[in-house]
Amino acid sequence: MKTNKKNVLFGVLMVLATNVQAQTSEINVTSKIANLQTLIHDLEDRKIDSYKEKMTVRVAEVFLKYARWDEKNVAFNQDAFKMVNMYKDQAGKLAQELPEFERKDILTMLDASINTATQLKEGKISRKPYQEIDWSKIVVKQDQLLYNDRPVFLSDYTWKPETKELTDYFGQLDGYLLSPMQLADQTGELVAKTKKELQEKASGNAGFIFIANNNVPQWTAKAYGDQFNKIIGKPFTAYDIDNPGARNMMSDLFAKTVPFIAAKNYSQLGYMLVNEPRWANYTNGKKKVYFRSDVSKYTIDKFITWLKDKHDSIAALNALWGTNFSNFDAVATAVPIDISTMGTAKWYDWTTFNQERVTQWIAFLKAEIIKYDPAAKVHLKIMPSIFTNNDADSGIDFEALTTLSGINGNDVAAHYNNTRETADWQADYVLGWRELFMGYDFLKSIQPDQINFNSESHLITTNHARDLYMNPKYVRAVTWAAHTLGLNATQTWYWPRAEDGSFKKKLTNAYAGSLNQQPRVTQELESTMIDLNTFSEEITAMQEQRKPIRVFYSKTTANQKATYMDDLFKLYESLNFEGLPLGFATSNSIQRIDSKNWDVIAIYKTEKVTQAEFDAVQSYLNKGGKVLIDDVSFKSDEYGRPLKPLVKAAGMLQIVSVLENMKKSALEIVQNLDHMPKVTVEEVVIGAKKKCTWRSVTAKDGRQVLSVINLGKEAIQIKFKMTNSTHGVVCTDLINGVAVAATPLLKPYEVYFVSVSEQK
Repeated sequence: MKTNKKNVLFGVLMVLATNVQAQTSEINVTSKIANLQTLIHDLEDRKIDSYKEKMTVRVAEVFLKYARWDEKNVAFNQDAFKMVNMYKDQAGKLAQELPEFERKDILTMLDASINTATQLKEGKISRKPYQEIDWSKIVVKQDQLLYNDRPVFLSDYTWKPETKELTDYFGQLDGYLLSPMQLADQTGELVAKTKKELQEKASGNAGFIFIANNNVPQWTAKAYGDQFNKIIGKPFTAYDIDNPGARNMMSDLFAKTVPFIAAKNYSQLGYMLVNEPRWANYTNGKKKVYFRSDVSKYTIDKFITWLKDKHDSIAALNALWGTNFSNFDAVATAVPIDISTMGTAKWYDWTTFNQERVTQWIAFLKAEIIKYDPAAKVHLKIMPSIFTNNDADSGIDFEALTTLSGINGNDVAAHYNNTRETADWQADYVLGWRELFMGYDFLKSIQPDQINFNSESHLITTNHARDLYMNPKYVRAVTWAAHTLGLNATQTWYWPRAEDGSFKKKLTNAYAGSLNQQPRVTQELESTMIDLNTFSEEITAMQEQRKPIRVFYSKTTANQKATYMDDLFKLYESLNFEGLPLGFATSNSIQRIDSKNWDVIAIYKTEKVTQAEFDAVQSYLNKGGKVLIDDVSFKSDEYGRPLKPLVKAAGMLQIVSVLENMKKSALEIVQNLDHMPKVTVEEVVIGAKKKCTWRSVTAKDGRQVLSVINLGKEAIQIKFKMTNSTHGVVCTDLINGVAVAATPLLKPYEVYFVSVSEQK
């Protein structure tokens, strides 16, 4: 009995101590907000821009409210933490500590902001004025978003409540959701609510049309067959795209809705045709295939027709496939195809057809929209990991679908960590950058004159990459990198809290440890966007830099070789820390884009190519192009039949078998053409790999503007020098307006953004 009393007393004391701590933290936060607001008034009196400080106050106010909600809803947060493997064993403790963690995070954020504001007030640092963006006056011009004739970068959050409290500083993205569910019946009539909404919706702000294909009305089963909504494209297309009814349904939807949407601001960022498109049909023995789905008789019939057009006879197909089909109809028994056949003619034919049928479907959707909105731009929320990770069979032709689009749509991810497994990048780098860098360089290579819209950004968190205690410097590093690589508009994943701090959506494992529990992470994202927009001309110049070295990408080898992108990444990685914007070349881009945009094409571990791919490279050589190739590439066609060797013709053809030599030769070619950067960055102590990625451009006043990011796990000292100069250099921090070292020690994640000029 005594023990119980002691336990009760201890519990009461703990609750009282927690309450006292919470009250103390709340008082401290409120006091520091007041201090910062006083400094804001002082800055305004001195005509010093204080937009960033005002934003910080808003972050503090919002997250203080969230902390109060979390304090009253410990059980809810415990359930949330239990849903994440890395947190489930300490879910109760984390949920109990979360409110105080948030308040302490706010205090740390406010202290840093007060320090910066004080330095501004005292003239120790300076700041360029920030121009607030009016989202209703955005102009889309080729690869730029303009406001008042200046490029701007837009940023918002998925599911963020559209309250003034949040739209003031966290984005004002507009838009509308279209869905087959808005069709009342087979006649194509809209449901009354949708029609009324579209009739009354104002032009509003820059936004996009989200076409949700993840549900279809019940009447479709009777109209198009009971398999219509069972043969699907997982995870977000809930119907058979090869069923003729799919075309009827989507044609009706666009005919009745797009005329209301055309030329409105809220569709400026395009029509997003499909969310995370994927049509995987292969098997993997007895193992489960991620988002695998079956195909219908309509698809099989298309495949048979495709094979008839591709091959002269069933005998020719049997010879390639190693089969004994009596006729083409018998091929139906071969689907689905197992991944164990990768590298065979059978695998090639199915997966190539799968991509082509999906591309045809997307082309149809685009054409139907263009009927009613001729100026419309379309895009897809393509996961670039399908490209960078060499997805076995997704139905997604990254190049074809992007070329078809008017906006480079994506939902690229980067990785702060990996909660599922140890990832290869963790041995050398503080962040997983492969998908971001390769994905965006590919997009910028094949469609350089289109904006890049990440409509569901996983740069900060994904289902398997997050940390409640994330270093905010990661947020700056990855956001800065993405924009120098070409990003124009972002909708970050995600903002699931309602206005009062409660959870407004169904609880999933994506919430615990995400940015809606992280004040400093959120503030750092917004702070970085302010800096990017302050120096938007310089960042845009980096986006639009010429890419002198192009890595050749073959869909054919990617189709047939599971390790292809691992091989290409080795070449790409070796070149990524030399200050040169990198690019990709494909057979189509070589024919579409002027070869003056690059100096050399490097071909590495690309064994199988189609005749069209071979001919494109040979044509480039015939016109005087320069090609580096290893001794295993371009050996056979898609079916393994030998190809004749490339010939140099009027160009330069160099066989380079060692990766390091290929890198050296590529850099020498660029050097000899005088296309190297005017500033060079040298890592003073180099380990096995360089770790600082950097870009430089020439500013209007002639100074070099330099952006350096340390992706390595250790601090790295770097030094700068001007090309063809024996003098030293002087550097100015562009964000804080102060002189800084020309030999800085960069910490992991650190972004060094400076102007560099020759020492007099």
